[in-house]
Amino acid sequence: MPRNDSLEMGELTDTSYYILLALIEPMHGYLIMNKVENMTNNRVSIGPASLYTTIKKLVKAGLIELVEEAEKKKKTYVTTEKGIKLIKQEMDRKREMILHAEEIFTNIGDGNNG
Repeated sequence: MPRNDSLEMGELTDTSYYILLALIEPMHGYLIMNKVENMTNNRVSIGPASLYTTIKKLVKAGLIELVEEAEKKKKTYVTTEKGIKLIKQEMDRKREMILHAEEIFTNIGDGNNG
């Protein structure tokens, strides 16, 4: 299934996950990109095109909302209650995925076989 359907399936791409997490506090695009980079020690970097495409999808899905539009076209967004619920569901899903992997590696030894 294409990645674009992940929101419909109730799953988040890494980009969506980190944008929603960053937007627990209201902020605009440039700050979102910086927050994600800082949060992930620069392991995740979201470019402007990807950021604004994802923001449009998240707004459409009701996961974030526009809270103010300031001068110079700076739009400030915040995660909605629906978005927070989805973040928590995604945390549970990823936690379960890690448990499955740990179980498999425990069963085959120390996990350093590959």
